[in-house]
Amino acid sequence: MTARRIVSLAGPPMALLAVVIVAWYAVSYLVLDSSEKFLLPPPHDVVAQGLLDADTRDDITSALWVSAKVAIIGLVAAIVIGGVLAVAMAQAKWVERSLYPWVILLQTVPILAIVPVIGFWFGFELFARVLVVVIIALFPLIINPLQGLLGADRGLHDLFTLTGARPLTRLLKLQIPSAMPDVFVGLQSAAGLAVVGATVGDYFFGRGQIGLGMLLARYSSRLQSAEMLATVLTACLLGVVAFWIFGALGRRIVGRWSPAWGAR
Repeated sequence: MTARRIVSLAGPPMALLAVVIVAWYAVSYLVLDSSEKFLLPPPHDVVAQGLLDADTRDDITSALWVSAKVAIIGLVAAIVIGGVLAVAMAQAKWVERSLYPWVILLQTVPILAIVPVIGFWFGFELFARVLVVVIIALFPLIINPLQGLLGADRGLHDLFTLTGARPLTRLLKLQIPSAMPDVFVGLQSAAGLAVVGATVGDYFFGRGQIGLGMLLARYSSRLQSAEMLATVLTACLLGVVAFWIFGALGRRIVGRWSPAWGAR
């Protein structure tokens, strides 16, 4: 990658970051007085107290590992469940009619309301946290692959019919390759949602292993704004990394033949 290409890609986001930091300093020093500065400590305080302080850094690192583990396990489970359901719905119309309303219902579940119920039923350790991630991340892992599987070119479907292809051959050689761009869009969306689910579930469970959510609750109750913002930025970074990984995989796997991914 040439220097010009790097500048063209990184320049606009870095320029926007500089604007955000300047605005952040302006609010901290010009809008808030000394008694209110704890509401939004300046960026260097967040770095010094939240990232450079050894104790806080160790707490955030430990919590990051817990939340990352929950997000990864939940995302893998959601990928498997979503893939199976999407294929089943694409292969049989009656399956799609039976499951589609429940998939929509899954998207409308008020997750904040049912997190305590999940805790009561399944406890507050790994399984319950993973379940929250699966509920939040599953929707795009069904809808996007399903859209891709059903959107395969009709002319190619007719060609497979003329050659007497079996349903499994049609699925493996036509529908799944056609669905791959949509699959990776769903994976990118689900990756970010998995981090949200791991953090939200941890925050509202309030017990068990300390993840990023419980750490946020602890710092919030103590009015430790700098540490809290450092934890928020860490959670955001985890989500960005997950999103970037699936974006890079998508560009590598389908970018050479998919116009949408090739342009990214």
